Amino acid sequence: MGEEETRAGDLPEPCLAHAIALTSPRDACRCAAVSPAFRAAADSDYVWGRFVPEDHRRAIALHLHDAGRDRGPRKDAYLALCDGGGGGVPVDVDGDGWCRLWLDQASGAKCYALSARRLSLPWEDGDFCWRWAPHARSRFGEVAELMDCSYLDIYGRLPVAVLTRATSYAAYLVYGIAEGHRGLSFPDQEAAVSLGGRVPAESHHRRSVCLRPDEAEARKFWGAGAVIPYGVGGVHVPRLRDDGWWEVEMGRLRTVEAGEHEAPGEDVVASFEVVGSYPKRGLILEGIEFRKLQ
Repeated sequence: MGEEETRAGDLPEPCLAHAIALTSPRDACRCAAVSPAFRAAADSDYVWGRFVPEDHRRAIALHLHDAGRDRGPRKDAYLALCDGGGGGVPVDVDGDGWCRLWLDQASGAKCYALSARRLSLPWEDGDFCWRWAPHARSRFGEVAELMDCSYLDIYGRLPVAVLTRATSYAAYLVYGIAEGHRGLSFPDQEAAVSLGGRVPAESHHRRSVCLRPDEAEARKFWGAGAVIPYGVGGVHVPRLRDDGWWEVEMGRLRTVEAGEHEAPGEDVVASFEVVGSYPKRGLILEGIEFRKLQ
């Protein structure tokens, strides 16, 4: 009699689980559809525990405990960490704690939201420039509302080391607009993403954006007969999110590949600036997000 052929499904469950854990959450779900043996391995706690990032484990464990998700299957706990709209996990990436983490469901890539408290904001008029106030839609409990200023520039900084390797990211300014806003519709606004002072190739240098597109206001800036360059190839415009906030893409970057080394202590910096000097008010700033590019 000839020897029987050994198939992948005949391997012991720990061997299958180890192999599946080296893939991605999306691939693990695909493996679960192959056979009962693959399903048992793909849904195991070992596999889904490996998809939880090594850093922030203490903060993640506390978050799952508080949410009552720490005693069920690890797969359910993983899915709970993917709910960015639910506020994410409070984490401390730079000593102050004004940051939230969640995971991209398909890849497991780490995504972050920086609160307005973690951003560099202009204070040309002291405490009268911004007003800190609670906000019902804010995952941080409070936002910064621009009261009055002439120069507006916003910077958000995050250590590159906390991002997932070999991943393309985009940075987004997350905000609202208050009644009586002023000076937020002129298309002389710019945004960029840089790595340690270097502009990544994916970012295409600085990009033109507009927080509150308004053709009437834009024509005051460009001239009565001007064609307003909103949209593809022109000024990047915001979109309204399901949670009620507006967001505009600030730029993109790709993190280093596995096995490569980033510069020690290097930060990724997302910046927004209004070039013109004129009165501005009514911007409600929730924060900046760094998310895996879809």
